[in-house]
Amino acid sequence: MLDQRLRALLTGMPKAELHIHIEGSLEPELIFALAQRNGVQLDYPSVEALRQAYDFSDLQSFLDIYYAGASVLLKEQDFYDMTAAYLARAHADNVRHAEIFFDPQTHTARGLPFETVINGIWRACQDSPISASLIMCFLRHLSEDEAIATLEESLPFRDKFIGVGLDSSEVGHPPEKFARVFERARQLGLHLVAHAGEEGPPSYIDSALDVLNVERIDHGVRCLESPELVERLAREQMALTVCPLSNIKLRVFDVMGTHNLRRLLDAGLAATVNSDDPAYFGGYINQNFLAAFEALPLDETHARQLARNSFAAAFVEPERKRAWLAEVDAFFANA
Repeated sequence: MLDQRLRALLTGMPKAELHIHIEGSLEPELIFALAQRNGVQLDYPSVEALRQAYDFSDLQSFLDIYYAGASVLLKEQDFYDMTAAYLARAHADNVRHAEIFFDPQTHTARGLPFETVINGIWRACQDSPISASLIMCFLRHLSEDEAIATLEESLPFRDKFIGVGLDSSEVGHPPEKFARVFERARQLGLHLVAHAGEEGPPSYIDSALDVLNVERIDHGVRCLESPELVERLAREQMALTVCPLSNIKLRVFDVMGTHNLRRLLDAGLAATVNSDDPAYFGGYINQNFLAAFEALPLDETHARQLARNSFAAAFVEPERKRAWLAEVDAFFANA
């Protein structure tokens, strides 16, 4: 059990969240409320029945129910309500800044206009109690041509998002599949991130860095299988947006006690803690911190480092970054 002091530090410390899929914050209660509002028939008779279905064997079994949940999102206000609910929870967890992933292809494939999706999410960010930016993700199980079409479709809304990412089924869809679209995004001045090394091998991290030229690796926990890669990630201080509860729920690790978060930090890697798809994986960012620190030999020094890493890796101007880092240092100095 965590002692009260460490628990208070983890929950109270300022932090940034850099790996949150907004569609993955859609709680069963809101799914049912939106289904009722929009006249959508769900395959589950109750909130509890839907929650019980959140028992996944791997990434794909999660994605199947994730896409089904997204079917209730039909109007701009639905996207606003979903995003506002997440931002309120993040604020309660002392998140100062969130960089939010959204998946337009999940919705445009259902016939929704791109603007309905991004305008609802973006408007909630403008009304947010915390700083929030958007990163548009491409679904890697679809073709690169579809990703390119999505990027082109997004251009009228270029002022509403700061970067692009790569998510969905990792195995069999290596980063190099998306080389052209990432190069186009780079030319547009967008930040670049990609999921790599979650279920996929360390070589996917290499190609995300070398082919896609990403600035952050989402997940990246399998990097420890390659000593050369670990040395490079440490040298370059390439941030890894680690999601502990997600990794357990999707069987990347069997139990939290075998998670490699401590080993990543010991190797000098710029690991961060995030919630990924919190409605589906059992908790928002503070619950991820608490679960990891309860199960692993992590202490106050690691907590401070993880908080600092989260701000250091954020895509914000240097003066805001310095202010948040100073806030972290003051919090721990006065704790």
